[in-house]
Amino acid sequence: MWISDKWKDFEVIDSGSGEKLERWGNILLARPDPQVIWEGRFRPELWDNAHARYSRSSDGGGSWKYNKKLPEKWTVSYGNLKFYIKPMGFKHTGLFPEQATNWDYVADKIKLSGRNDIKVLNLFAYTGGATVAAAAAGAQEVVHVDSSKGMVAWAKENAELSGLGNSYIRFIVDDVIKFVAREKRRGRKYDIIIMDPPSYGRGPNGEVWKLEDELYRLLDECSGLLSENSLAMVINSYTTGLSPIVVSNMISLTVKKSFCGEAFVHEIGLPITASGLILPCGSTGRWER
Repeated sequence: MWISDKWKDFEVIDSGSGEKLERWGNILLARPDPQVIWEGRFRPELWDNAHARYSRSSDGGGSWKYNKKLPEKWTVSYGNLKFYIKPMGFKHTGLFPEQATNWDYVADKIKLSGRNDIKVLNLFAYTGGATVAAAAAGAQEVVHVDSSKGMVAWAKENAELSGLGNSYIRFIVDDVIKFVAREKRRGRKYDIIIMDPPSYGRGPNGEVWKLEDELYRLLDECSGLLSENSLAMVINSYTTGLSPIVVSNMISLTVKKSFCGEAFVHEIGLPITASGLILPCGSTGRWER
């Protein structure tokens, strides 16, 4: 398992009975988590200190209940990277801290390459965690693609907050499948490709994305965007029931088939301070030379 254990501004404090208690900077949030199926909490007295709690409703939605006044948004840091955080619908905060292990992996690939011409493509890029990590590590160009105009705007704010306003980052609002097809026709090449596809989603013009139907085709198309001196591809998945071996097989049948190299797939997770347990947070496949 790859564990994101280098955070100082974030921690999973405790967990149990379907929820996790997290610290984001100096703000405590309690949120449901489908992986927390164990009973009991190690530090039950800490839960009453939560500034806000997200509760699901019987109709499948949910809402935040605020116990203390919160700022509209606040900042957390990961090393030199900075991100805006705010409670959103569907329990989200605008950042997936477990992805820090993948940010570190991409940054190390760029730094250790000894090159100053690395081009990175970040697909389903959300608020830009991997984008700012790649730019800060010295990528010559980072192309950030997401179908949500609001998320792309947030990613721009994170880049500026991290002092990367002058870095060459192209922010693009587009359907990922259509964008990749156009990039292939243009003959564009990238040295690192990152993707964090949802289980289900829609593009800016109503295009339907369903992971099981589209992921293999996307990996096959993206293998055509890798340069001759490409370094890596990272594929993250939160889809329940999608085995890591399935992701490994798809990497082997597409990218590895074209470029050889090695494929590695593991769960990713976050340490839980109170119990010493690890909270599983999906899986990641990595291909590298």
